[in-house]
Amino acid sequence: MICRGDSLWVVGSHILKPPSSAICCSMTDGFPLKPLGADSAQRCPLSLPRRDPAATLLFVINTSSGALDIDAKRAVIESALAMRGRKGEIMVCGPGDLPRVAADAAAVAVARGTAVIAVGGDGSLNTVAQASHAAGCPMGVIPYGTFNYFARTHGIPTEPATAARLLLDAGPMPVQVGAINDQVFLVNASLGVYPELLQDREAYKARFGRSRWVAFVAACATLLRAQRRLSLHIETGSSARDVQTLTLFVGNNRLQLQQFGAEPEDTLAGTPGDGSMAALILRPVGTLSMIGLMLHGAMGRLGEAAGVEGFEFHHMVVKPTLAPGRRKVVVAFDGEVAHMRAPIDIRVLDKPLYLLQATGAANTTNAPETVA
Repeated sequence: MICRGDSLWVVGSHILKPPSSAICCSMTDGFPLKPLGADSAQRCPLSLPRRDPAATLLFVINTSSGALDIDAKRAVIESALAMRGRKGEIMVCGPGDLPRVAADAAAVAVARGTAVIAVGGDGSLNTVAQASHAAGCPMGVIPYGTFNYFARTHGIPTEPATAARLLLDAGPMPVQVGAINDQVFLVNASLGVYPELLQDREAYKARFGRSRWVAFVAACATLLRAQRRLSLHIETGSSARDVQTLTLFVGNNRLQLQQFGAEPEDTLAGTPGDGSMAALILRPVGTLSMIGLMLHGAMGRLGEAAGVEGFEFHHMVVKPTLAPGRRKVVVAFDGEVAHMRAPIDIRVLDKPLYLLQATGAANTTNAPETVA
C-alpha cells in the first residue's frame, strides 16, 4: 500500500510519524549527543547503538539522485526484503525535504532500534549521515551515484540490488566522518574553485547525462577558466601560515585520493579516512601548467604536478580574506554547495558514524574502476 503525507511518500502499512525530540535524545544507548564544535578531548564511547535485527528498516530516497526512476529503486528494495522475509518502509521526498525526512527517520530508528538506509549518491548519503550521526542510529547505503566513493571504500557493492541484499545481514561498524563547521561530511570538503567545479558538473550532467566522462569534461572546463584566488590563513595544531590558492581540498576518503594520485606523505597516526584527513592546496598556475595538472590528475599522478601541495591533519582552522562586508565563503561537502560563515573549522570527529557493513567488508577498497 502507498500512503502520502505532507510532501512525504511512505510505502508500507502506515505513514512514518516523527517522535518527540525527547525520544531521540534519550535512546542513544551510550551516545550522549554533543555539538560538533564541542571540545573533542573526551572520546565518545564505542558501544554499538541499540539494534533489533527484526525491526522494520527505513529507506530514504531522494527523487533527484541517480538515473533510475523511483519505481525501479522501490522494486530493488522490495525484492531484497521479500527474499529475506524482512519489513521495510520507503520514504521518497524531494531535495528540499530530504533533511527533515532524514531527521524524522533517524529519530524513529533510534526509538525502534533499527537503521536508516540512504538510497542515492554521495550528496543524498551526506544528508542521511548527518541525521544518523546526530541521532546515534545505524545507517545503511544503497548507492546510485556517479562515483560512489563512500560505498566503495567501505566494501559496499555499487550494484544496487547486491547492496540491498547484503545490508539485510550487515551489522553496524564505526567509520570516520569529518566536519566542516557544523556540517558532517563523508568523502570530501573544499573551498575555492572546487565548489565551482561541482556546480558546473551538475549543469553539464543536466545537459549531457550522468557519466564519469561528463564529469571529467566539466572539471577540465572549470579549471581552465579558473582565475579567482583565495588568500587563506591556515592553522593546524601549533603551526600557522598564509597561502594563495585556487582551491583547498580536504579528503576523508583514501580511495578518492588514491585515484587522484594525491595521498600526502604519512606524517600522522592513521590514514586519510581512518585516523586523519588529507588537505590538498592548488596554488595559482598558468594555462599550460593547468593543462599539465589535469593530465597528471587523469593519470592518477596529481601529487606529482607542479603547484600541488598535500599534508595530513586532524584539525584545521581556515580564515579566508574576504571582501569588505562579506562574512561567508562558498564551500562544498560531498557534492553539495553551501555558504558558511568564516572562519572555517575542519576536523576529524571523535564520534563515529555507524555504517551497516557485511562481515569482513570494513576498511576495504574496491579495485579502481574505469571511467564510463
